[in-house]
Amino acid sequence: MVGINQMLYEFLQEHIDDITEEWLSLRVETKGSVYSISAGEKTEKSLREQNRLTNLTIASSLLEDKEIFEENKKNWALLVAQSRIHTRTPIYEVQEALGKVRLAYWSWIENFVEQNGEKVLRTDILNWGIAIHMAFDALMVEFSKRYDELMNTRLSAQQMLIEELNAPIIKLNGTIGVLPIIGDIDTTRVQSIADYVPQKSVELGISHLFIDLSGVSLIDTMVANHLYQMTQMLDLLGIQSSLTGIRPEIAQTSVQLGLDFSRISTYGSLQLALRKNLATIG
Repeated sequence: MVGINQMLYEFLQEHIDDITEEWLSLRVETKGSVYSISAGEKTEKSLREQNRLTNLTIASSLLEDKEIFEENKKNWALLVAQSRIHTRTPIYEVQEALGKVRLAYWSWIENFVEQNGEKVLRTDILNWGIAIHMAFDALMVEFSKRYDELMNTRLSAQQMLIEELNAPIIKLNGTIGVLPIIGDIDTTRVQSIADYVPQKSVELGISHLFIDLSGVSLIDTMVANHLYQMTQMLDLLGIQSSLTGIRPEIAQTSVQLGLDFSRISTYGSLQLALRKNLATIG
């Protein structure tokens, strides 16, 4: 004999698309949101497919085999998280949308109860309420985890790109590199450069790095000190460094700080440095 939970599961499976239609009917006009009623046919098609998976996942929470729900939950969370990050949808909009799915879903459970009232006990309804609400909550938690993981991965990639653009090391051959520093440079930026350049130089297999400052208009005492510490760190890593394009005011700042650049080759321009070291670079 088929149990009441199995009957409800089969009923919900049968009306999966109806639940989706009811959910879509709850949409309103929300500017810029994928959940807006005017989001377009392509977006609606995607929402329809994803909501079908949502409904199937929630229904599987009624089955005795809980591993099915757990597997469905993970697959759903990854799919929806990837989609919402792609569309730059904030988590609160997903929460609101999932709340409307819950309403639509529960209305079909009510339909089932109306059609099978003589077979349904009050305890069944209470148990379904607990199971269904816990399933929706579990979906939201799993989604938030996946969303956070994917967003952190994206942010890390963006941070790496920013660091590369902030301090682009250009390889001239297998072991020689040039670091052109351009624009205003403050303590925060020079700290980022000092943290990034030594590690990146090692990764690139750099043995001699030319640090060109000709594009920097002004350097204060803190910035000069950070640059000095960076050259010291490069030296400890076995990487020779040369400073090029040093302006008189930069040189004056370094002297006032008592920074000893005597172990570092300095040149008035990058072109001069490369010309004098042409044999090494070649």
